[in-house]
Parts: sequence; structure tokens; C-alpha cells
Amino acid sequence: MPAESPEARLKQLTDHLDRAQDRLAQARPFAKSTQTVRVLEITRRVMTLPGGIEVVYARIGDLEQAGLFAASDWAHPDKLQPAMAANTIRTGSKEAILLECLSELRLAAVARGRHHHPSLTAEQATRLITQILALNLRLIFRQLTEAERLALGPLAEVVQSHYEFVARQIGFGDILEQLVDEIWRILAQRPVQVDHVKDMITSVAVCLSQPDNGLEGGAQFRGAERLISAVYGPTRGCQEDPGLQVYQERLETMDQPTLRNEALGFGRAMHDTGLVSPYHPVFLRFLRNRYDELISEALGLSSTGSDALACYRDLVFRLIDEAVWPETAQTIYGLAGLLERGILYNPPLAPALWRQINLQLCPAAIQRLGGESLNSVAPRVHLLAAILNVLGQPLGVGQGNNPTCQAARALSMWSSNDPDYLLQLVAWAARDNDVVMHFEGQAIHSGELVSALPPLTDVDPLSAVIVPHLDAIYHAMGRLCVGRPEDPHRWINPEFHGWWVGHGFAIAVDVASGQLQAYEDFLRLFYACYHPLYNGNNPVIHPQPAGIAVTDSAARFMGWHAISIQRVALDPSGAMRVYFFNPNNDSGQDWGGEVRVSTAGCGERFGEASLPFAAFASRLYIFYYDPREVPAQVQAPPEEVSEVLQLATTSWARDRQPTA
Repeated sequence: MPAESPEARLKQLTDHLDRAQDRLAQARPFAKSTQTVRVLEITRRVMTLPGGIEVVYARIGDLEQAGLFAASDWAHPDKLQPAMAANTIRTGSKEAILLECLSELRLAAVARGRHHHPSLTAEQATRLITQILALNLRLIFRQLTEAERLALGPLAEVVQSHYEFVARQIGFGDILEQLVDEIWRILAQRPVQVDHVKDMITSVAVCLSQPDNGLEGGAQFRGAERLISAVYGPTRGCQEDPGLQVYQERLETMDQPTLRNEALGFGRAMHDTGLVSPYHPVFLRFLRNRYDELISEALGLSSTGSDALACYRDLVFRLIDEAVWPETAQTIYGLAGLLERGILYNPPLAPALWRQINLQLCPAAIQRLGGESLNSVAPRVHLLAAILNVLGQPLGVGQGNNPTCQAARALSMWSSNDPDYLLQLVAWAARDNDVVMHFEGQAIHSGELVSALPPLTDVDPLSAVIVPHLDAIYHAMGRLCVGRPEDPHRWINPEFHGWWVGHGFAIAVDVASGQLQAYEDFLRLFYACYHPLYNGNNPVIHPQPAGIAVTDSAARFMGWHAISIQRVALDPSGAMRVYFFNPNNDSGQDWGGEVRVSTAGCGERFGEASLPFAAFASRLYIFYYDPREVPAQVQAPPEEVSEVLQLATTSWARDRQPTA
């Protein structure tokens, strides 16, 4: 029996919603709450489908008239507070979150003149919804913090789609400056996935191009213009966004000096923003076999990258031929990063990339990539392009809206430390649908386990193919640790990630009770292992896995999360900071208690997050170390240990009484 199409499912659920709305309207006051819950559940299901939010938006006036908001905090929209509304999305119950989304759809409808409300003018509604959007910019960008992702759970996709829809209805005039600042903040982290950012830049471009947008030109929009030009017109030859075909025809008439200027323009725009224009692949492919000597400039390479290109010319040109298309434009930035890293000089890497170029994908991998018919270019091309992105930007990988921080962290670590091993795992997953790892000598095959896991959402093609296998293996390793008295991460992470993970293991809590155990000793050991002033000035040689206690902006405990410690160093102001990788898509988070994670301006490299050493230690609960490298006498500063203890016991450890 063929599966029901999304369109048919939407029509069926819309009919259910209309009937539930009628029952709500006819219900007596004491029965309203029961009927409201039913309406909310059907509404949630409608909003998960393509076009579903539009269906609800068209009915929001009728839903309100039926009594959806009656006797609730949303009954009087003129009294709503933007900050409280924004906070509901992060901390509210399922019903409260749905009511908040529906209330915002109501505000958008009033603002657009589609719905009249007796206590709210269109101007008031516009001002209110604009403030709410400004407070929830990260949701428009699909950039959830770990706390938000845990709090929203299955509603995450609905909420993010909802905010994108509302932002399109309202327009970006009043929040444009904040949106542009947010785009630059995200791009400073150089994420692998930028489609959502490009969508937002497109919306900003449309907003600015409207003759009646009511916006005044000025310095505040120069940042927007740089972003727009980077995507739609980075060079003189395409500055008015003429279309790919027209640009192709223009290239045929350009002389070599003009082409060199085009190459330099593309390279500058790409490295300035981290974004690649669809015109860039057209230009790069045009250069092939005609003006190969300009490819280095088009990639924006330094002498290091240019030398790697010269040494591996045939491979790089074949990668361009196979992977660089307008649909995969972002891979150009990944290719440039790969060359700048110099990792092609690692002897196994070039052969591994040649293998990947010719790799035949299995049906399961093709399905995880969206299927043959859903892609304008072949799935194997999307995968190859994604591999170049991850190899070029090891700290740009994100877990999407999935509880897969361990696997995303592993991809980053392997790309940094052992890229040929990563390519081997990808080959197994993509060709054989079976990844093999060993746990204490016992082989674990993912092919026997992976089908039981749900599909991933909002991840890059490489993650879509391999992360299900990694998750299956990680869970299998966990099952082999059942019955052991300590935290299973002690044994899993060194086996899973690689030989460079320290076999010394420190944990701040008792596994059985969840209470702090010997916490001050834990902190002193961390200082002795990682702080250069107390460990003999030894640097972090390989990124090390670690676990943090996630807290929200009110310093409330939300859950445990996997990160990797990249390095510890002095920042430009002279403060000692821990620089770490957070696989949660956006590392710029407020963890409460004045612990605000920085992603730029404090000495961070692209993709790194950082905190002062004490602030980071206050959220740490697991770390690894080499027992042979611990100083004989641990001399952590008592005043700093006391500061960390205070920060921890007033946040995630508030209800975890320390023991001796």
C-alpha cells in the first residue's frame, strides 16, 4: 500500500482541526480546557507538515474566536511582555509553547491586517512581535542552545519553522540591524552548514530591495550589503546578480587581467564572510583547463595552500571537477581550508580522497542523503562536497536537532587528528552500510544496529551518512559497560575516539547518587592537568573529550553535554582561557551566573568557543588526562578553586551537596 502523501495528510489533519475548532467553540466553559488540549495536539501535528503553519495562520482568528486563548495568559495580547513570551519558548510546557506560537501567529495576523483584535492595533502588534523576534533571533536562524534543544525536544523543528514563517510575514525592517549582527556572529564561528544563514541573507536582501520598505540607508546597513554582495555579487562581473547563465557568457569574453580580478574578488569575499556565492563554482569550473594558474587566487590561498595545490594538482583539480557545483558552492571554502591545513601531505590522505571520488554508494547511504530523485546533483557528489567541508573546517561540524553530540565531537576530532581514519569510516558507512570498531578487543558492527535508530534532522550530508553508525556503536559500547560501578564514559571514550584520549578519568559527581564527590580534589586535578601555570607549561597536544553540565541563562541545570578541550592559552587581555569545541551548532551561549561563552574577540580561532579558566571549570564535570603527566605536587590556587566552587554550587550543583 503506497504511503500517504504529505499533501493528503495535511488535508486530512486540516479537516480534523476544523472539527476540533467547532467542538471548542461549542464547548461549555468547564469543558473548554479539554477541548483546547485536543486542538493544540492537532495543531502541532498540522504544523509539522509542509504548508501546515500557513494553514494554522489562515485560521488563527477563528481559533481565537472559538476560545483557544480564553482563561490563559494569552487572553489579553495587549498585556503580553516580549521577554516573558520569548522565555516561554525556552522553558514552558508543551501546551504553553504551542500557545505561545499560536499567539505569535495571531500577532503577525493582526500586524498584517489579516485579523482584527479589539485590544490591539496593527502598530501595537507589529511592535510586540518585532520585539519577540529580536529576542529569539537564534530560533529564526535554527541555532538552538543545548538547553533549548533539551527543553523543546520534539517541538524544536516546529518552533524553528514557526519563527522563520513569522519573520517572513513581519519583514525584517525593525530588526534588520540585529539580524545582521546575528548573521556576522554566527559566521564568525565558520559553521559547515550555512543554508539557513544564506536564507536569512536572502530575506534581508529582499527587504532592502523593496522601494517602500521604510528603511533609511546608512552605516548600519553596510554589514548587510557586505553579506548580500558575498552571496549574490562578490565580483564586478556579477555584482548586479545577473544569473548563472549570463555570468557564464560574460566569462567567455573576459581577458586574463579581468579574470584575475574576478579570482581575487571571489577569494576575498569568501574568506571575509565564510560564505561562497553560487557564481564562484561557475567561475572555478570555467578556469579549469583554460586558466588553471588562477585557481590559487580564486581559492584565496596563502603560500602554504598554494604549495599544497602545486604538489597535489591532479587531485585538487579532480575534486573541483567532481564536487564543485552551484548546488555545492560551500565546498570551495572547505577545499581552501583543506589546502591551507596542509593535510594532503599526510601520505594516506590523497589515496583516500581518490577512493572517495570513485566510491559507489549503497542504497542505505543514498536514502540518508535524500535519495537520487531529490537531488539536483548526485548523492555521492553531495557527500564528497561535505567531506571537503569537514576536512577544511573541523570545528564547523554541528549535531543539528539531534542528541548526537558524542558523534559530532568525534567527527571534529578525527578531522583534526586523524583525517584518513575518518575517510575510512565514511567509506565503510557509505559503501558497505557497516562501520566496524573495537571495544576492548571485541568487534562491533554498526550494520546490525543502525536500522533501529531514527533519521537525523538538520545535519550536513557527511553527518547524515555516518552519524547513525557512530551512534549505534557508541550505544553498543555503553551496553557492554552495564554492571560496571563507574560512569561508562570512562571506558567508552578512549576506545571510541582514539589512542590520544587520556586514560586518566576524573568525574565530579557520584554516578549512583548524582551528588558531588571530592569536588575540590576534582578541580585541583583539572588545574594540575590543564592550566599552564600549574602543569609545567605543558600544552594540550590533542583535543581531549570532556563533559559539561549544561545550564540555561538562569544558571539552572539542563543536562550533560559532550565537548572537546582544544587548547588553553592566554587571551589578548592576558587572562587564561580554555578554548573548546561545542558540537551544538552555535557556541555563543549564556550559561548564567555571568558565565557567557565567547566565540570571537578573545583570541578564538574559527569554530572555537572560550571561557576564562575558572568559569569553564565551574561547568566541567568530566575530563581525561594522562596520569603520567600529572605533577607530583598539585598547587592549584586556593582562591580560584573557591571561586569555581561558588560558581558551580550556585548553578548546576546547587542541589548536589559536596562530600569529602
